[in-house]
Amino acid sequence: MDPHPGWGFGALRSGFAAVAGRPNVGKSTLVNALAGGKVAITSDKPQTTRRRVMGIANGDDYQLVLADLPGFQRPRDALTERMQRTVDQSLEDVEMILFVLSARERIGAGDRFIAERVFALGVPVIIALNKVDRLKPGHIAEQMQNAARLGQFHSLHPVSGLTGDGVGELRDDLVELLPEGPAYYSTEQRTDLAPELQAAELIREKALQLTREELPHAISVEVEELTEKVIRATIFVETESQKQIVIGKSGSVVKQIGTRARPEIELLLGHPVFLDLKVKARPRWRRDEAMLERLGI
Repeated sequence: MDPHPGWGFGALRSGFAAVAGRPNVGKSTLVNALAGGKVAITSDKPQTTRRRVMGIANGDDYQLVLADLPGFQRPRDALTERMQRTVDQSLEDVEMILFVLSARERIGAGDRFIAERVFALGVPVIIALNKVDRLKPGHIAEQMQNAARLGQFHSLHPVSGLTGDGVGELRDDLVELLPEGPAYYSTEQRTDLAPELQAAELIREKALQLTREELPHAISVEVEELTEKVIRATIFVETESQKQIVIGKSGSVVKQIGTRARPEIELLLGHPVFLDLKVKARPRWRRDEAMLERLGI
């Protein structure tokens, strides 16, 4: 196949890497750093990533497509079942695995469970020991030794997705493993998500930032209308009490969600928009297959 128009002359290296790891090890932050801009939403709440998001890192002679996946977990409802199915399917047909661990947490049974899966796939595994910023060198060295015991890895990188430390070297290593191939996406693309889904995710990110611990898994967002001038979206929760928390006193919380989300949505779309947010209680939506289908999960 001819190289993608605009790639210039010479062979292009391209391919897919699945990004695997436990919930909350910083996979999305690392994917954003590798792709050179915001692709996936981030928060300090586990299970923030619900669908596979492709982060596209374009270089002069390569296109590295990173599949940012939900964290491995034991399914508890239709939502988490779908999330785990996404993980399982996404581990097929990739050139390599980027296995992300947190340097700030003990490498334990959950990491070993994932290691058994990814090292059995027969593709190179690159380990990223993430969140090394502000840690003592001795602690990082000890965690690297613990990570090295997980399996026959191709390479091991201490990195910080947050500060960018070590990310360039990690990207170079991933690109080295790419075969020659076509460009799967245009050079302008940084993700495969449609604008409606990207906008919905940005709104959900801000809702996660502004609400308490018991709410994150109960929040979802659907964009019903996206035009040149207006975005209308609904924030779904599961109970009336959760709805009151998201709305806030005299609408203060939902207003703040909109205030934080709008500049990022405008940056995404490239023009100003009016953002209209509603909040609705939809009992047990996480167990409703039709609702999950509608939300694109």
